[in-house]
Amino acid sequence: MRFSSKHPVLFPLLFSVFFTFTHAITFEIRNQCPYTVWAAATTGGGQQLNPGQLWTINMSDDTTTGRIWGRTNCNFDASGQGECETGDCGGLLHCQDSGGSTPPNTLVEYSLKQINNLDFYDISLVDGFNIPMDFKPTTGICRGVGCFVAINEDCPNELKAPGGCNNACAAFKTNVYCCDNATCETNKYSDFFRERCPDAFSYSIKNDAPSTFICPSGPNYRVVFCPDSLRLIM
Repeated sequence: MRFSSKHPVLFPLLFSVFFTFTHAITFEIRNQCPYTVWAAATTGGGQQLNPGQLWTINMSDDTTTGRIWGRTNCNFDASGQGECETGDCGGLLHCQDSGGSTPPNTLVEYSLKQINNLDFYDISLVDGFNIPMDFKPTTGICRGVGCFVAINEDCPNELKAPGGCNNACAAFKTNVYCCDNATCETNKYSDFFRERCPDAFSYSIKNDAPSTFICPSGPNYRVVFCPDSLRLIM
């Protein structure tokens, strides 16, 4: 995973140790929203998911880091060129490993097969929010993480963006909100996200351990857009 300067850095990545799995890891991505979501993955590319549709990505054993997110209000031509209102990745249907996403968008981040043969994962709102998401191991041995609240409905006026709710860094582009130095602190906007999704990263504070979840390496994972606890109509 390529962490930008505005994203949390998971300290275990600095001491990565790679282990061999006996099988590839499967990521199941399901759209339970009543609207189309164009799923995106830095390992896997992209896929249009109409309501109720499922996309399965089989990760090779050497895949260790990545991001998964949803894009909304997209329009692509037959060659996979176009744009999305939220979460756009360079105008491509099939996102590239080296590419980022255009805020606002809710992000799943994962690092597999790390120190002590552990997986690390989180949901980040550092790029803002567009779609409620749930992320969990399918085996049930470890807890999942999610952001289920209708943040777009409560978004402060100064953070509102078409299709979503921006983070303060994208809205104001200043050090105090982008956390470009060691003295950055939380603020009323990061508190807004934290209060609604307490398990998610809400600000670019390094080593925000309570928002990083850990599981013994090996399980498959499931991503759900608009999980059962919330169904939103855009």
